Amino acid sequence: MPASDLPDVAGDQFRDALSRWASGVTVVTAAGSDGPTGITASSFASLSLEPPLILVCVGSDSGAHDDLCGADAFGVHLLARGQTDLSNTFASQGIDKFGEVEHEFHTTGVPLLPIGRARLVCARHDAVAAGDHTILMGRVVSVELSDDGDGEPLLFSARTYGRFQPE
Repeated sequence: MPASDLPDVAGDQFRDALSRWASGVTVVTAAGSDGPTGITASSFASLSLEPPLILVCVGSDSGAHDDLCGADAFGVHLLARGQTDLSNTFASQGIDKFGEVEHEFHTTGVPLLPIGRARLVCARHDAVAAGDHTILMGRVVSVELSDDGDGEPLLFSARTYGRFQPE
């Protein structure tokens, strides 16, 4: 039987399997139609070194979807251990995410949050609909690294935050 004819796995089983994957945590920001906007995203990856491309997956039902995926530029903040509150703020819906959060603006207009591990400013490269998400690709035009090069990343696994433990 061709793989394309096989049924999808059950949603709960798929979510449970994915919860066993550890990933870093990012916050993605952009200048929105009504002011700064952003989301927490764990689906982030490097895509290419030449040119320097990254990708982040944005849920189609996110209130920030259209502003993020339609922006000319966006920021990706690689969070550090200790930035759980920032992650939770940007994972919330229906609140003024920037109201209580320190931020500044890049020359592109992208709102930038405090540096955790690193901040990337990206020019929109492409956006591709895929299932219930959009794969947003960006060409990295600016990188800022934290002064604490040995700081730990904020990780997410088993539906909770955790920390990196070297072997």
